[in-house]
Amino acid sequence: MEDFVYNGNPARVVFGSGTVSRLPEEADRLNVKRLVLLSTPEQVQQATDIASHLGPRVVATYSKAQMHTPVEVTADAMQFISDHSADAVLSIGGGSTTGLGKAIAFRTDLPQIVVPTTYAGSEATPILGETEGGRKVTTSDPRILPEVIVYDVDLTLTLPVALSVTSGVNAVAHAVEALYAREANPIISLMAEQGISAIVRALPSIHANPADKNARAGALYGAWLCGVCLGSVGMALHHKLCHTLGGMFNLPHAQMHTAVLPHAVAYNAKAVPAAMARLRRAMGVDDGATGLFDLARRLGATMSLKDLGMPDGSIESALEQALSNAYWNPRELDRPELRQLLERAFRGDAPNPA
Repeated sequence: MEDFVYNGNPARVVFGSGTVSRLPEEADRLNVKRLVLLSTPEQVQQATDIASHLGPRVVATYSKAQMHTPVEVTADAMQFISDHSADAVLSIGGGSTTGLGKAIAFRTDLPQIVVPTTYAGSEATPILGETEGGRKVTTSDPRILPEVIVYDVDLTLTLPVALSVTSGVNAVAHAVEALYAREANPIISLMAEQGISAIVRALPSIHANPADKNARAGALYGAWLCGVCLGSVGMALHHKLCHTLGGMFNLPHAQMHTAVLPHAVAYNAKAVPAAMARLRRAMGVDDGATGLFDLARRLGATMSLKDLGMPDGSIESALEQALSNAYWNPRELDRPELRQLLERAFRGDAPNPA
């Protein structure tokens, strides 16, 4: 066995059905008494209903969370937090809301309680991606990691099927890149393989029956495992491309990850045969890149970046920005081949075979 280093992140996880009823005891555990509730405008009613378990300890609601965590929204939220003398934040929703909570915690070190309602997985990481001036920049810091994550399977039963699919594939992306990360280790590889397997088994069942509670539980469990992978090792080409495209064009986060992932996997496949063997085994397919593309398309995902809002004529500028800062990838970055990758993803073509 090769030498390795494993760092475990110290978050508390409460997983099950009806677990939001345990929010008061989790607040007691943290000794917090003035929580500000965070949500997006679309989820404010759901978030308010869930937060009612905490009663008067929720002193105010900030419902302006946005995709890709723009720094100007964070600045506005910071003033809101100060005005209400909050001693903690309660983030209820998907990656946008979790990102805002993490951005606040990074600046203030306030404790975070997160109640995910999608399969984003970012709640399990000490990583923050923020957008400013058309660029998305990531930061890793212990202050960013939420103190408590409350996973309640019941909250995902009403997650629309389309978002369930793309949110799930977005989570899979974390685990796929963890398999060939520079810091890859046996523990994370085990979690990555199980996380991928849990999600790809669950998504077709959710697509067929959105009320399938066992499938919902499997997807949520898999998303947590994939999030732990993202928070424990570095990422590579796929995440670099998605940060670039998200920051430049404000593309929908999960849908964009879904469209790009098969192409990034195809690009790196020959350089990481052991990781690809794990991916094939987890998915039960002959080729990981093709398997990911076929699964997402079969379940109704939009696989064209153009259809997701990427402008015509923008591939070269995206490529330029993606290559402007050096970053690690298991395969050397080849500009013409990366251009072809983006062109195929832009059109929604199947990935090049490995």
